[in-house]
Parts: sequence; C-alpha cells; structure tokens
Amino acid sequence: MTGVEGYMYPNEITLYWSVLIVLYPYITGLVAGAFILASLERVFNVEAVKPTYRLALLTALSFLIVAPLPLQLHLGHPERSPEMYFTPHATSAMAMFGYVYLWYLMAVLVLEIWLDYRKEIVLLSQSSKGLLRIVYKIMTLGSSNISEKSLAIDNKVGWIVTLIGIPSAFMLHGYVGFIFGSIKANPWWSSPLMPVVFIFSAMVSGIAGVMLIYMVTTKARGLKVDIRCVDAISMYLFYIFIIDFGLEMLDLIHRIYLAEDSFRSLDFMVHTKLFFSQIVLQLSLGTALPLILLFITQVAKSSLAENTRKAMYTTSAILALIGIFAMRWNVVIGGQLFSKSFLGYTTYKMELVTREGLLPAIIFILMPLGILTVLVKLLPPWHENEIHQVAAGD
Repeated sequence: MTGVEGYMYPNEITLYWSVLIVLYPYITGLVAGAFILASLERVFNVEAVKPTYRLALLTALSFLIVAPLPLQLHLGHPERSPEMYFTPHATSAMAMFGYVYLWYLMAVLVLEIWLDYRKEIVLLSQSSKGLLRIVYKIMTLGSSNISEKSLAIDNKVGWIVTLIGIPSAFMLHGYVGFIFGSIKANPWWSSPLMPVVFIFSAMVSGIAGVMLIYMVTTKARGLKVDIRCVDAISMYLFYIFIIDFGLEMLDLIHRIYLAEDSFRSLDFMVHTKLFFSQIVLQLSLGTALPLILLFITQVAKSSLAENTRKAMYTTSAILALIGIFAMRWNVVIGGQLFSKSFLGYTTYKMELVTREGLLPAIIFILMPLGILTVLVKLLPPWHENEIHQVAAGD
C-alpha cells in the first residue's frame, strides 16, 4: 500500500489525529504563554512589560475563544460535545478539560479583562453613540461606579484573579501534555516530562507571540516600539526558552540511555520521516537559531543598535513560533507514524480542502487574529499615559 513501509495492522495505517489536533495544543499554548506574560506586570510588578499587559490579555482571550474549535471540527458529532458538561465523568481527561476551559475563560480571563477595563467601559458607555453605546452598556453589567474606592477594589480583586490564573494557565495547557504522556501504549508520548515540556513550550510560544504582535501593531500605528519593553520580554523569553530546551534534551538523553525496544524505531523516524520537521524546523531553525540570536542580544545589548535588536527579536519570535508548532506536529503526527509492533511505518498526507485539511487549519490560525482586531478596536489596550514618538526612520 502506498505510503506504508514494513508491516502494519490495518487500523494503524490511517492517522486519526490530524493537523487540527496539532493546532489545538498549539493554540492553547499561546493562551497560557500570553497570560503568563501579562502576570509579570500585574503580580510580579515588572514595570518594563506594562505596554504589553492589556494586549497580552486580549491576545489570550482571542486564542482561547478559538482553542476548542479544531476539536469540534474533528469530532464526528460535535453537537454531542456539551454532554460532557451534563454527564461528567471524573476519570475522563477531556471532560475535566471542559471544566478547566470554562473556569479559565469565564472566571479568570474574562473577569480580569472586565475588572481592568471597567472604568473605560463605563466612560465609553456614556460617550459612545448608537450600537456601540448599547454594547458598552451591556459590558458594564450594570456597574457604573468608578470612584477611586471602587477602582481600588477592582485593582485588588484583579490582582487576586491574576494570581489564581497563573496555576490555571499551567493546568489549562499542562493537561494536554498529560493526555499524551498518559498514553502508555505509545513510547513516543509516554513520558512523565511531557506535561512539563508542554507548559514551558507554551510559555515560549505565548511570550514570543505577544512580543511579535506588540511590535507589529505598534509599527502599524506609526509609533515607536518601546525598546525597554521588548528588551525585558526577550530576556524572559530567553530564560524560559533555555529551560524548555533543557527539558527536551533531558527527555531525549533519558530515552537514549534507556534504549528500550522502541528506541530503534523512533531513531529511524527522526532520521527519515521526521528529519525535516524535527531536526531542521524544531531543533535547528526553531530552537538553536532563536536561542543564539537571543543570547547575542543579552550579552551584547549595549553595543547593538535599537533597530538591530528589534530585527533580531522579530526573527527570534517568528522562528520560536515555527519551532513550537513543529514540536506539536512531531508529537501528534510523529507519534502515529509507526506501528505498535515497531515493524512498519506509515505516512501522513494532509489534503487542502477537506474538513481536517490545510485550509481549515489556516483559517483557525488566522481567526484569533481577526478576533483580536475586533477586541482591540472595542477595548484599546494602549494606556492613556503611554508616550510614544512618531516613528521616523525607525
């Protein structure tokens, strides 16, 4: 049969988890990472990243809204998915995710955004006209008190919500790694480090994504990028990237040292079917190169021009996002390319215009950016006291 090498059972030839399942952990990772970046300013008082605080929250919300959609499209009967809420099962990881998702969406992210924007929402409900006035009126939830005492309470409650949201973000994405890591029948996935690797790689992608969005939107507004802000973000991105890379290397060294029966099969895949996605995209372009660029900016920051640093940050962010996506691809798709007997291999062919093809995947990647555009128009994330000079040759 075309695309099959060696011996495989018929039920192993078809890959049931497609590119949509790759997108799912990738998008939830962007959510978790963006929220962690926002928490740096709110909880840990990192003043340098303040220009990205609200943008990070809106980015997290935009991607969180889209996060379950790839799963819904993957399901044969998506209309049945709400049943997991009404007939919960404590042993089902997917059912538990449903509750974690709702908790994180409504009790954490939406609440924090509402508390942070409540003053602006009230003022906009009074100054806007037409349909926008109605929208903002609804968003006030009947609360129009914007006295100093009331806003101080909002700030305190928002701080508590952010504090609760940090472990919630870890739980939201860590469970994805838990699902893969708990599948004992697949040696590619079965690793206790899988949830931890997923969490730190999520932080890498989310921080890189917000930094890239901040730089692009600032330039699009004709303003100057706050170099102090992106310097600080890149520093945290660099340190977290090192931890993520170290964990992945630890898992790899552990597998090499054990050299179990599956090792030869996995090693063959890395050198053949997954060579481009893992060695080239994930490890070389998506990990080594951005780490080198970020390292250079850290040790030679004072000697590099601002424009040079910005270009290196932009390149590092794009490469990091590609590398994390390749990592998700290698886990989800790579884990299905070999037989459980380790005697055969199959091939994944991604079609273009099908329910689980390339076109829907592209739409799901672009959809959060469209939602973010609407949210930014509705709730501008730029602080009133934010001072920028119009970019002139920047």
